[in-house]
Amino acid sequence: MLRSNGVSLPIRAPRYNTQRVTAVYAENGPKSPQQPTPGSRTLRAAAVAPQVEQVAAPQTTNGRGVPSHHDNNYVEPVLRPSTLTVHGGENKGRLRQGLLDSLTTPIVQTSTYTFKNTAELIAYQEGRHGSFEYGRYGNPTARVVEEKIMALEGAEDCLLSSSGMCSATTMLLALVPQGGHIVTTTDCYRRTRQFIQTVLPKMGISCTVIDPADIKGLQRALEQNKVSLFFSESPTNPYLRCVDIPKIAELCAATDTIVCIDSTFATPINSRALSLGADLVIHSATKYLAGHNDVLAGAICGSADLVEQVRSMHNVLGGVIDAHAAYLLLRGMKTLGLRVEHQNRCAMEIAQRLEAHPKISRVHYPGLPSHPDHDIAVKQMSGFGGVISFEVKGDLWKTAAFIDACQLPYIAPSLGGVESLIEQPTVISYWDQGPEKRAEIGIKDNLVRFSCGVEDPEDIWADMAQALDQI
Repeated sequence: MLRSNGVSLPIRAPRYNTQRVTAVYAENGPKSPQQPTPGSRTLRAAAVAPQVEQVAAPQTTNGRGVPSHHDNNYVEPVLRPSTLTVHGGENKGRLRQGLLDSLTTPIVQTSTYTFKNTAELIAYQEGRHGSFEYGRYGNPTARVVEEKIMALEGAEDCLLSSSGMCSATTMLLALVPQGGHIVTTTDCYRRTRQFIQTVLPKMGISCTVIDPADIKGLQRALEQNKVSLFFSESPTNPYLRCVDIPKIAELCAATDTIVCIDSTFATPINSRALSLGADLVIHSATKYLAGHNDVLAGAICGSADLVEQVRSMHNVLGGVIDAHAAYLLLRGMKTLGLRVEHQNRCAMEIAQRLEAHPKISRVHYPGLPSHPDHDIAVKQMSGFGGVISFEVKGDLWKTAAFIDACQLPYIAPSLGGVESLIEQPTVISYWDQGPEKRAEIGIKDNLVRFSCGVEDPEDIWADMAQALDQI
């Protein structure tokens, strides 16, 4: 049943009869799989032994009545995440809009879809004819990407959008009613914080901001407010804090509070928040999912009823992903498992070496025992990601001198691509805030954020070492 959230939408959302995904974690899942949270509203992917099972594929439709990718004789195997990055949403038996012999999913570059006659249009409106209607409501290329993400996350449904921020803001507008209350965390992406603290208050929406580890603070907020939604990144940006998703989900379920986790830094290769108890997962697909710094995209996935509400708002606001961008995202995801495995290994090696270096005062990486949320990360993640934040012993300009001396990484925002990127958050994201405001929100002038690409870790370290020698 859809939630009643007080938001009136002028048009009816398209009917997406989504299939429950059978793919689950095996070898590459969390090291200590959590049991589904009692009272949870979403599909919880169960951890199983790493053998391939055969299960009957459900007879459903995808898109707005688009026929399922499975025929009556096809059975869908339970696959590991790296295999799903290649075949999820595209495997044998699927219908490709008449292009059955095409190995790669085609770019369907159209804004409008036609109908043979009025009877076919009525059949479509009633869900009896599989097709699409208008580009703002769906696209066959984009739908294949959505199905791949559904398979990776163990989600009932998925919705692509034009950017990660579009997914986040549309979700908040759709699911938090006028006068509602949000609980979020101190460490988060600046633009998300800006939307929650400056735009939503115009709708009478208030928020409580807690430390990522402050479970008692969450309990108080749930007791003192009618909380509509808990929202946090995990790991967070830029300090890579990890929230205790199963515990948060348990507390929020008691008050029917939606739990949404931004899993951009984790990726579904390293952690699947839905299986840990979250209702929704958001990705800035621009980052690891696409992986090549050449496309903007966002995704939200989880329980079908919640994604449907977000889709209804999305259809009004119109933050649609272009078919070619969807194709680039689909192509990038083919190597997601390979890239993330390498970036996990590289980041751990670099983090350990940085922590031992005399010119580094602190390293923030959840894979290190020194990280405040290391124990949580070990339970919830199979790898700790490719981003490292660390503090140089020195002031703003000494830190800038180190960054300028690095030759291999590009000085740029973003993360998760094949090229290593380096930035000083004070300069690239918070320069307009001033020292006092930066100190208030915990952004230090000597903080560096480094995103490992797919270069050899020895080359990355050699470059960092020579840059540290120069300061």
